[in-house]
Parts: sequence; structure tokens; C-alpha cells
Amino acid sequence: MSTAMKNCVVTLSGLTVATLFAFLFWHYVPENSGNISLVYILALITIVRFTDGYLPGLISSVIAVVCVNFLFTYPYFELNFTLSGYPITFLGMLGVTLLTSTMTANIKEQAHMIAEKDKLLSETEKEKMRANLLRAISHDLRTPLTGIIGASSSYLENGDLLPENEKTAILTHIHEDANWLLNMVENLLAVTRIHDQSSTVKKTDESVEEIVSAAILRLKKRLPEATVTVAVPDELLIIPMDAILIEQVLINLLENAIVHSQSTEPVLCYVDDDATTVTFHVKDYGIGIDPERITNIFDGNSYIGNKESDSNKGMGIGLSICKTILTAHGGTINAQNHAQGAEFYFSLPKEMK
Repeated sequence: MSTAMKNCVVTLSGLTVATLFAFLFWHYVPENSGNISLVYILALITIVRFTDGYLPGLISSVIAVVCVNFLFTYPYFELNFTLSGYPITFLGMLGVTLLTSTMTANIKEQAHMIAEKDKLLSETEKEKMRANLLRAISHDLRTPLTGIIGASSSYLENGDLLPENEKTAILTHIHEDANWLLNMVENLLAVTRIHDQSSTVKKTDESVEEIVSAAILRLKKRLPEATVTVAVPDELLIIPMDAILIEQVLINLLENAIVHSQSTEPVLCYVDDDATTVTFHVKDYGIGIDPERITNIFDGNSYIGNKESDSNKGMGIGLSICKTILTAHGGTINAQNHAQGAEFYFSLPKEMK
């Protein structure tokens, strides 16, 4: 429906409803007919609120004053512009209309500006995330691919000359890098899934215990030697989430803790909750996080200090994707050091947003 058509429909509907109410009021309370003007004033405010521009309000003001004069002022069904107080009634209704129109126009303009600002911020955040992902991918994909190509070339060219232990080492290296690439693809698919849903996710009620269990099982397939200690509340926690994406967050955090902490102790994964949120913790007992990096650890950067570290490949992009997933869920994610290592934790709201 065009703007002009909408204005006409709203104006005619508002004046018609106001006239019907005015007739009812005049029929049942004839001795207090002066308040009929208030009915039309309310109609004018409503018309101005739901139409665009000043013209509908101005036309409605003229029609309303004519209706009051013609229908509800003696002599009835005649126009009499010489009535005492008529100019005041007309000017009053016109003033109410102009004032309401101006206020409504300002409110609509402010609402439009806020919407545009929110849209711009959203687009800026998306562009920042894309830039971070591209920066991380440029390094994180090249490193394992180069390793796979180099190792496979050595095997193909010198396979007959290599002892069995070196062959096993080469194949193990290829297997590890291929698994890492699979994890990277899963992360990128997770982000694509969010983008396809306009940066939101479709949530369903899921059991926290089952999500943690599924994440551990998937992690074990990738890292069979990994040891994880799990602690969840005795009560059944059901919260809204996209199960596949939250599992991916847990796997990223658990794998980072196992691979990058340089610790042989089991990683602790535990869950706690309060009145409004459920928080997942992944705690390792290793070297901790460089304090200079904690503030921007989720920005997709794959570097520590000023030195590039292959031992931390994939950590930057994985954490950036974790933040993207949690933001889409209306949750938060943080990192901190503790006395014996590092801890990552993220919170999800209990209620659907």
C-alpha cells in the first residue's frame, strides 16, 4: 500500500470512528455535548500518529471542526460560522494537530536515525569480523596445506628409501594437519550458517548435559588421547540454543586448552548457573595466556605478542568464531588467567530472546 493510500485510509477511518463515538456520546449525554470536541481531538492525535506528513492532520482538523459545527451544534445540520467561540475551537484543533504532527515527525525521524545507526553498527561489526577471518585464514590455512603438500611430496618421491618410523611420522603429520583443516572448515561453516540467518540463530530448548556430552564425544574422535574432567549441575538445565553451534564453541575451547596449554593434566569443563544465565567453563592447567593478548584474544588474530606462532595456529580464528556464535545467541564469552593456567567461559541466557 502506497503512503498516500495509507494516509487516506487512516484519515477516513479515524474520522468515521470519531463521528460514530460522538453520535453515541451526544445521544446518551446530550447536556454535555461540549466534550464531543475532545473525541475529535483524540481522533486527530491518532490520525497524526499513524500517517506521514502534515497534510492528513490539517485536512482532518478542518473536517473535525466542520463536523462539530454541522452535526453537534445548534442549529443542527447547518453550518453557522458566526457562532460564539467557533474560531477558538477551530484554532484549538488546528494547534493540537500541528503540535502533534511536529512531535510525531520528530519522533519518527529519531527512530529512523536510531535504526540507521544500529544497521550501520551491525554492518561495521560484520565487516570487522570478515576482515579478522580473512586475516586469520590467510595464515591458518596456508600453514597446514603447505605441511600436507611437503610431507606428501617427500613420501611420494622418497617413500621407498624412508624407514618405517619416518613414513609413520610423515603420515601422522598429514593426518594431524588434515584433521585441523576439517576443524577449520567446520568453523567456517558455522559462521556461514549464522550469516545465512541474518546474524541470528534458530534456538530450540536443549539439555546442557547432552550438549557437553556431545562436544566431548566429537572431541574424542579428533583427539583420542585427550582427557577432560566434566562437572555439570545435578538438576536438569534446559536452555534455548542452536545445539550444533554451541557444541562447536565447546570443541574449539576444549581443543585450544588441550593443544595450546602445554600441560599433561586433564582439562576441566564445568557448568554453573544463576537466575538468568548458564555459564560453561573450560579450565586448563598450563602456561596461561599472555596478559597483553587477553583484551583482544577474540578478534581473530593468530599472533602472540609480535611473534607469529605455528603452535597457536587456528586458535585466533576459532576464538573469533566462538565470539560470533555467542553474540548471535545473545550471550557473552571471556578469558582470564588463574593461578595454574587459563580459563575460558561463556554464558547463555536462560530465556529466549
